[in-house]
Amino acid sequence: MTASLPSISGLSDLASRYDAVLSDVWGVVHNGVSAFPSAVDALTQYRNKGGKVVFITNAPRPSGPLVAMLDRLGITPAAYDAIVSSGDATRAMIAKYRGKPIHHVGPPTEDDSLYEGLDVRRASAEEAEAIVVTDLDTDDDTPEMYRERAKLWLSRKLPMICANPDRVVEHGEKIIYCGGALGDLYAAMGGMVLMAGKPYQPIYEEAFRLAEEAAGRPLDKSRVLAIGDSVRTDATGAAQFGIDLLFVTGSIHAAELDAFGKPDPQAIADLVAPSRAHLAGFLPRLSW
Repeated sequence: MTASLPSISGLSDLASRYDAVLSDVWGVVHNGVSAFPSAVDALTQYRNKGGKVVFITNAPRPSGPLVAMLDRLGITPAAYDAIVSSGDATRAMIAKYRGKPIHHVGPPTEDDSLYEGLDVRRASAEEAEAIVVTDLDTDDDTPEMYRERAKLWLSRKLPMICANPDRVVEHGEKIIYCGGALGDLYAAMGGMVLMAGKPYQPIYEEAFRLAEEAAGRPLDKSRVLAIGDSVRTDATGAAQFGIDLLFVTGSIHAAELDAFGKPDPQAIADLVAPSRAHLAGFLPRLSW
């Protein structure tokens, strides 16, 4: 499979082959603390040459508040045409519980925008009709810390709506657990887990629609490139949607791949292989 990993120096080597990019955000464009200037520059230059960029993120908030966050990090609209989040896709799932109690797991107020206008009431797990997970309650938590709570959810046969399918994410210099890790625990215990973000189809279909809207014409999937740092979400999602992948190795897989040292192309190919993604190339950090 090494032959499918051509040596590339940056996005500029691939740009002419693709009319649009569906780019992951956290781990590709920023690390939760600061933006990656080379990534912002690469996407800006790609757009300046006529390419369209849609951010596709598993952030558990609607895209509106995410724009303000990107602005604060210095990621301006010059780098992207549109954004779609797992929060956007998840709201349709939560809407089915309009007028009913749900139990929220995650930072208590950070994700308030996820529920705006949906008329759901936050309640204890003892009275809720569903669990909505945005993330773990704090960055220091591990999924195992929730096992006893999950036993109660399971005893009541509560479905879990997981607004962030990511298992882990790069946060500054640390790797922290995300909502998807708690979803995995609950599923392993026998609970029902619902997800709409990457790698699932609804979020890709919406991102593709936004790319076509930005282009003002229909797009061929063979000329659309996914950029991401996660095998589980980005690589699997790209494969299932039928688009190529540019794999960013210097985020959650950095240590195992020696991303900033002497990465072995075969090791990268082997890591990505179970997803069946077609690799257009790899970079430690997105750059032009």
